[in-house]
Parts: sequence; structure tokens; C-alpha cells
Amino acid sequence: MAEFDLIAQYFTRPGLPGLNPADLGVGDDAALISVSPGHQLAISADMSVSGTHFFSEADPYAIGWKAMAVNVSDMAAMGAKPKWATLSIALPEINGEWLSAFSQGLFACADTFGVSLIGGDTTRGPLNIAINIFGEVPVGKAIRRDGAQAGDDIWVSGTLGKAALWLQHRLGKLDLDLVDVTNFAVAMHQPQPRAALGLALQEIVHAALDISDGLLADLSHILKASGKGAQLDWAALPKPELLHSSLPLTDIQQAVLAGGDDYELCFTASPRRRDEVLALANTLELPLSRIGTITEAPGLRVLNGETAIELSQKGYLHFD
Repeated sequence: MAEFDLIAQYFTRPGLPGLNPADLGVGDDAALISVSPGHQLAISADMSVSGTHFFSEADPYAIGWKAMAVNVSDMAAMGAKPKWATLSIALPEINGEWLSAFSQGLFACADTFGVSLIGGDTTRGPLNIAINIFGEVPVGKAIRRDGAQAGDDIWVSGTLGKAALWLQHRLGKLDLDLVDVTNFAVAMHQPQPRAALGLALQEIVHAALDISDGLLADLSHILKASGKGAQLDWAALPKPELLHSSLPLTDIQQAVLAGGDDYELCFTASPRRRDEVLALANTLELPLSRIGTITEAPGLRVLNGETAIELSQKGYLHFD
């Protein structure tokens, strides 16, 4: 199959209602897009590599969903509306069954969050998926990492640690009951970007990011950019419910604090905005947990009662 036939068969679609069409999309040397008046482009890129980000035998539908979802999550963290994406993919071979399922997962996620695929590239090589995503945010309203203030509440959405526990079981490092494995697999394979939450937080928060490498590692980026520290309360953290498995506390702490692959939002806001944040939780039907406080003194501490929690590794290391 020729490259352009592959693109036409699996990655070209007519414009669909509810999506954000480009002025010129797939089929030319470049796409053309028009930014809404009074808005900035928010741009992010993410790469998914076989053997690093997913197992080679993983469900191609789930690979497609997650490849798009992690990019939508970046837009959510900035308070931007996701609108367009490009896809560059290296394939070891042309496998029609795999490509059909992969593109279905990719477009299922794109359609859910209003993203139009407007271009990209294909080539032969080890399986590698690279997506660039483009969104819009009103000028001056982007949620950055450098705005945290001393005294701010620290919040997270959803539940942390499910994907990490599933992965440790898959690697043979933890023994989970089949019921828990099944429950946690969804968090690993089909994360739900918090796009609606990100848009709603524009006027409320001081800083935000999405959790991909682990809470401690990612929160540290906010602290470094803002020149602040933080103290977290282990009891307040939203932990996965183990229905039929029994694990040591240290394994649960490692997964929740440093496991990664959560794609939840972590954000800071003034204590005066607590009622607004809690109202958002009700409106969006999404748990939002207040887990700690930004401090003027540098450093990041997690307390379990009066005892500080120490971890050997505080997040995923890309070049470990």
C-alpha cells in the first residue's frame, strides 16, 4: 500500500459536526488554521513508543485512544480548548487490521474532545506514534506552572495510582486480584483527559499541570517554576480502592505518589476559592481532592500523620 493510500484509507475523514475543521486539512503540504479573535494558540507534542509507553501486544484501539488522550490532557492543563492535531506514525509493516483498530481508537478520543486530525506523516520503522496538538485559549488566560502562591491549596482530580498498580502487576512486581486488575486496566489504557475541568479552572487557579510522570515529580515542576515548596497530607490523597487485593502500604504510596500515567490535573488555588472548586466537582461529577498547601519555604514533604513519607523514586525517569 502506498503512503497516500494508507493515509486516505485510515486517517482521512470528512468534517464531522461538533469538530473544529481546519481551513485546509489532510492532503496538502501544510494545514491552514484560523485562530479565533482574542485567542492564543496552545501547542503541545507527545510521543508514544512501542516497548516504552505501551506493550507491543497491546490493543491497538487502546493505543490510538491513549495517544490522543495524553495530548488532550496537556491542553486541559493549560486551560485551553483542544481543536486540531497532527499525527506522525512509523510502522514496521502495513497491517490493515491493526491500523483499522488504531484509527478507530484515535478518532474515538478525538471526536469525544472535539479534535480534528489535520495532517501528519507516515513512514516505515519501529512502531512510534507522535502527535502534535493545537488548542485555543483567550489571551492572558492560559494556566501556567509558575503562578503558585504561598498559602494556596493544592488539588487533584480523580484518583491516583490505578494505572501504576496495573503496570506493576503486568510486570510481575505486584500480585493483584483479577477484579482489581480489570478495574485498573481502564485507567492505564483509556485515560480520561480533564478537558472540561481545565476550561472551568481558567478564572480560579494560580497554577496547574497534568500528572503523567507521577504526582511528586510533576508537582515539583510547579514548585520550581513558582519558586515555592509544598506539604502534602497522605490521608487526603485520593487512593484507588483495592476490592480483592492486599498490598503493603509502601507499594500503594509508591503508586499514588510517584506511579504516573494518571492524566489527572493537579492545580493550586487560593483558599478563598474552595467553594468554587467544590461546586465544580459537583457540576462536573468529578472528585476534586484538596491534598496539601503551597509553602514559601522550598522542598516537598508528604506527611502520614506526623511521619514523613520517603520514596526511593519520585516519578518516572525517561532516561533511567
